[in-house]
Amino acid sequence: MIFKKLAALTHLNHFLIIGLGNPGREYEQTRHNIGFLVIDRLAERWGVEVNKYKFKALLGEYRKPHEKMVLIKPQTFMNLSGNAVRSFYQFYKPPLEQVLVIFDDLDLPFGSIRVRNSGGSSGQKGMNSIIKQLGTEEFPRIRMGIGRPPGKMNSVDFILNKFKSFENKDLDLILDKCADAVECFIENGIETTMNRYNGSVLDNE
Repeated sequence: MIFKKLAALTHLNHFLIIGLGNPGREYEQTRHNIGFLVIDRLAERWGVEVNKYKFKALLGEYRKPHEKMVLIKPQTFMNLSGNAVRSFYQFYKPPLEQVLVIFDDLDLPFGSIRVRNSGGSSGQKGMNSIIKQLGTEEFPRIRMGIGRPPGKMNSVDFILNKFKSFENKDLDLILDKCADAVECFIENGIETTMNRYNGSVLDNE
């Protein structure tokens, strides 16, 4: 009985917070890496470093009583993100509702946040990989709007470009709002987070 009580006291809820992007300096600050940028913002806010290498990803851990948040930046390049995510999921064994993926979405206007508790990939190849490797779409995600390419610009070129100077002035606010949404998700769950944070960050500016 004593051992059962000790086990209950030491039990940790594990939240896997996964931001998608591509490794390498040439991809820093690009639209496709907005998931990485949110992870960096959370790490800065929580005072942790995302610098340990494990399961083909960089990670950092932030602990609270009875909770551990694992910040994850897969280093496999976007299209193979699921390989790293599956390894972390198998290692930590959290409930699927505690696995949160943050990624860019071409179909949402820049500055929009869309929180969902499940669903498809929205055509994002990193999410395609995660869904395939986990064998399910039933996990939370935050889609970060990056807008559509202008004119006849190729969508691949667009997502691998850096944000424009006029967008950079709003980017801090957007990253902060998404970090707020992640913290709300951890503290209050997905339904409250959807109600509070779905919409455009820039509408109130």
